Amino acid sequence: MPEPSSLWRNRDFTVFWLGQALSVVGGSLSLVALPLLVLAATGSLVQMGLITVVTGVTGILTGLFAGHVVDRSDRRRLMIACDLARAVLLGAVPLVWLTAGPLMWPLYVLTVLVTALKTVFDVAYVTAVPHLVGTGELTAANARLMGTFALGTLAGPIAAGLITGGPGGEWALGIDGATFLVSAVSLRRVTFGRAAPPTDETPAPAPAAPAGGLREVFTVGFRFLWGHVLLRPLTVLLTLLTFVTMGATDLLVYRLTEDLGRNAATVGYVMAVSGLGVIAAALAAGRLRRVLGFGPCWLGSVGLVAVSVAGIGLSRSVLVIALLAAVFMFGSTLGGVSSMTLRQEVTPDELLGRVTSAFWTVHNAAGPLGAAVLTVLGARYGVPAASVAGGAICLLILAAGLTTPLRGARGGPVVKGAADGARTPGAGRSRRAGETTPGA
Repeated sequence: MPEPSSLWRNRDFTVFWLGQALSVVGGSLSLVALPLLVLAATGSLVQMGLITVVTGVTGILTGLFAGHVVDRSDRRRLMIACDLARAVLLGAVPLVWLTAGPLMWPLYVLTVLVTALKTVFDVAYVTAVPHLVGTGELTAANARLMGTFALGTLAGPIAAGLITGGPGGEWALGIDGATFLVSAVSLRRVTFGRAAPPTDETPAPAPAAPAGGLREVFTVGFRFLWGHVLLRPLTVLLTLLTFVTMGATDLLVYRLTEDLGRNAATVGYVMAVSGLGVIAAALAAGRLRRVLGFGPCWLGSVGLVAVSVAGIGLSRSVLVIALLAAVFMFGSTLGGVSSMTLRQEVTPDELLGRVTSAFWTVHNAAGPLGAAVLTVLGARYGVPAASVAGGAICLLILAAGLTTPLRGARGGPVVKGAADGARTPGAGRSRRAGETTPGA
């Protein structure tokens, strides 16, 4: 892969990046505060898992049409609208708590609406990056955005733990809403240009838009995924991995608070330490992909996730759990950067929203069921048993991946194509591939 030029001279990308930085800090507040708020109101691991299930189902349903909306909208205006709507919804939570007291049904309504808006925003977010940087800068740009996520996971969880233990988790959600206002303002100052493809790439014409119906809209993106030699096995394996890992945060929070008797501040500190893994992966992702290739990066990330999931459930040391959480986030981020970059490289711009939406919809489809199964198993048999089972399944996914073209996929410069069977150059040789983490 070509070495990227300095991104600091790219004003639009820098404004985009800095605007999302604060928004990510706010998102980290909600990531910790919401399960703690549910646990404080109900004391139930199953209820925590149910919120996760609602999140996953909403994301899947929204994903059926999100890509179609993104590909046919002004992406900047669409992202601003999603930010403003989320600011209003999350900002209303403290008011509801003050006037009506702790209630579960508003949290379910909030979860559905905010998740739907987040899904549309995230699809637009992924499709926007190729309009801000050149193809040779995609890995570096995605890594920097993941690094922003890492900084948010350092500061956000600590703040969320302190706010939840003080004024209350509802105020953490309200602050998250305020950060979306900042994101909306920053997006108004960004121009999404269209970077010209490298001279050795020739984008193939995209298929015509479907006449109508959600099934047809979804099928356009799915057909491209299924016809690509690397995206097909990647989608299948990531679907299985999401089944195992979507409920991992719920198990971590329950392990610390109920099994080990730690407070909300400790949960925040552990989540903050996990951000170190994201920072490390963001710094290393570009070099690792150039040296090792796509496949070893993504498959290696699955191995790291397997070890960390099992270890978190078995350890009684908060320090060890925090370090394993960092390993989990390193693996997730490395796989996510690699996977997102691959899709951006091989997909025509006219299809990128629908392909991203279809990819997320398919691989997240099993997540809600997996979260429900994992949390029910944790409540019945204990978090250690559920975690070990999850780690073992991750190892089986890794073993399956080693039998696919992902094992030797190198990645690198690609030819974009919309036809079935689209491949990277030299598809007759083995090569390497990867995804996980928010926005990937």
